[in-house]
Amino acid sequence: MNVLKGMAVLGAFGAMISAPIGVLADTWDMPTPYPDKTFHTVNISQFAKDVDAATNGALKIKLHTGGSLFKHPEISKAVRGGQVPAGEFFLSLLTNEQAAFGADSQPFLATNYEDAKRLWDAQRPVITKLLDKQGLMPLFAVPWPPQGLYTKKEIKTVDDLKGLKFRAYNSTLEKFANLTGAAPTQVEVPDIPQAFTTGRVEAMITSPSTGANSKAWDYVSHYTNIQAWVPKNIVVVNKRAFRKLDKSVQEAVLETAAKAELRGWKMSQAETAAKVKILEQNGMIIVKPSAELMAGLKGIGEEMLHDWKQAAGDAGKEILDAYNK
Repeated sequence: MNVLKGMAVLGAFGAMISAPIGVLADTWDMPTPYPDKTFHTVNISQFAKDVDAATNGALKIKLHTGGSLFKHPEISKAVRGGQVPAGEFFLSLLTNEQAAFGADSQPFLATNYEDAKRLWDAQRPVITKLLDKQGLMPLFAVPWPPQGLYTKKEIKTVDDLKGLKFRAYNSTLEKFANLTGAAPTQVEVPDIPQAFTTGRVEAMITSPSTGANSKAWDYVSHYTNIQAWVPKNIVVVNKRAFRKLDKSVQEAVLETAAKAELRGWKMSQAETAAKVKILEQNGMIIVKPSAELMAGLKGIGEEMLHDWKQAAGDAGKEILDAYNK
C-alpha cells in the first residue's frame, strides 16, 4: 500500500515537472470576417501554420473565420480591449476614428499594385503610431484586387451613372456615389445578389473577387475595369499580449508576418487575373473605360482627396508627402 502511495506521489511530482512545458505554450484566438476560401483567409491560415512551426509550438493561432467569433465592425475593438490577442479587418473601417486610416480607399490615389505598395510604405509608419495609441500593433496588410465598376449597361461617361441606385459599403463610397449623381444604398456582401434582383441597387464598385464570388453575371452584364482604388485588410495584435511572449517567439511572429505580407500581395495579384477571367467566362462583358469616363471619375477623386486631406490633418499630410516623393 505504501508502495502504491509512493508511486502516486512520484506520478504527481512528475506531472508537476512536465506542467511548465504545457504552460509555456500559448494559444491566440484570431477572428476574421471572411470565409475560409477567401484568399486573405487562406493566407492567414498559412501564417498560423508558419507561426506554429517557427515557434516549435510555443504559440498557436486559432482562426475564427466568417465573423463567427466577432462581427466585422467589432473585431478591432475586441483586439483593443484584450478580448482576443489578434484579428483581421478592413483597414478603412477605422476611418471614422482618424481619416488617415482610409488613405488606401481614396478614389484614384493609388490604382495599381505598384502604387498601392508605395502608398502602404508611406502609410504604415503613420498607421503604426495611430494604432500604438490604441494599444495595438500592425503585423501585416494585404490588398484586395483593384475595384471595378459593375453595371447592367455600358457606362461611357460619369453622366451615365446619374440616378442609378448604387451599392455602398462605407462612407467613402457613399460620398463617391453622391458626387457622381447616383443614389447610394448600404448593402453588405451576402445581400448583393438579392439587392440587384429586387432592384434595390443597379450598380456597384467592388473587387473582381466579390463579383465572381457573388456570381455577378446573374444580375449585371458589364464589368468596367476602372481600378478605382486598392484597399487593404490589416492584421493587428494587442501589444500587451505580444509583450507577454518570449523574445524568441516575438521575433518568430514578426518574421512570419513579413512573409505573410509578401505572400499575400502575390496572392492578391493572382486573384485579380483569375477572378476577372471567371467573370468573362460566365458571359460578362469586360470593358476598358473610356478616356472621358476616367477623366470624370478622376475629377471626383481629386475633389474627395482635397476633403480627405483636411480631415486627415498632419497624419494625412505625412502620408501624402512620403507617397509623392
